[in-house]
Amino acid sequence: MRATTSNYPVNFCPSPISSLPAPHPSRHLNFPIHRTQHPLPRLLGFSNSRQFGKGQRLYEQRSLRLNYGAIDGGTAAILTSCSAPSPSVWDDGPYEVLPSGKRAYLDEEDVVTFLDPPKELIPLDPTSYNPAAYLWKKIGEIPEERRHRLLSLLKPRLISRAWEIAGTKYEDPKLAKKSASTLLSNGDGVNLLEFWNCRTSGGPAPIAWINFFNKALFCCKDGKQYGRLYGGSLLAGFSSSFPLYFVVRQLTEVMSTEQPCDLAYEFGDGLLNLHDYPKGFPKPAKHPWPFSDQVVIYIRHVGPGVLVGQAWQEGETLEQIPKKLCGEILMVRDHALLGRNK
Repeated sequence: MRATTSNYPVNFCPSPISSLPAPHPSRHLNFPIHRTQHPLPRLLGFSNSRQFGKGQRLYEQRSLRLNYGAIDGGTAAILTSCSAPSPSVWDDGPYEVLPSGKRAYLDEEDVVTFLDPPKELIPLDPTSYNPAAYLWKKIGEIPEERRHRLLSLLKPRLISRAWEIAGTKYEDPKLAKKSASTLLSNGDGVNLLEFWNCRTSGGPAPIAWINFFNKALFCCKDGKQYGRLYGGSLLAGFSSSFPLYFVVRQLTEVMSTEQPCDLAYEFGDGLLNLHDYPKGFPKPAKHPWPFSDQVVIYIRHVGPGVLVGQAWQEGETLEQIPKKLCGEILMVRDHALLGRNK
């Protein structure tokens, strides 16, 4: 069981409390001054003293002191674990029980805190570490069945921030080769489907109303990967008539900005010649506007089972100036539907 914060405000004291059980000698606990502040790392997810040492190189703590004897009115801070005991007492994923009774899992909060660090944490020289590598690591520490929580935890500006941070991974050749999905990386899963839940960071018309939607990915016998968008508040109404199929292509650059990327979803004219699509999927049809106007979604791998994209309306005519179709798009693989047969 790993330690986590108390459900009540915690007072700081030097910790000469003989009645409290002695903690692990190498473990330091961080307690926020007030529970309405961001949970502090562990706060950036440092689950043991060795990891915490790494964290100190990323951030300096100005206004908070570290001590392990934090108490509230003589009552020891409540320590809670969300799973059964494991070989190491620090291996379990902790959570905080909120006043509403809901659980706030700290692994997910680590990602939020890294993308939006509180004022108490001062970023050090970003050249001393790779932000994309750290973000990938923190996402990987979230159990896959809980990663969908990122869709509600990451506010629109943090989705855009995730796109920016993912751009630093191209400075590390090994990290740049990592893929969020086996299906996308090699196309071996010819008979498998992947379903993803998506959220945009908003943006101008014409599709600002599509805040939440779904995506399916599949491979065909021709060795290529394809997909379609569906669901969402308004997409659901015409998803059968306009299934919004796209082809997945390996691409290294966003055409309009020359920024690096990993993949591109090209919608084309509707992929009318696509015949090898999953059973139960609608027949391809010509895209409605604006998807008929050479829409491309550029993709960056952010972490295991997590992608972030930018949608561009590039236009059918050479004279047309490309424009962003919406804000950045966060995509999280649906664990409940993972590995379904095509």
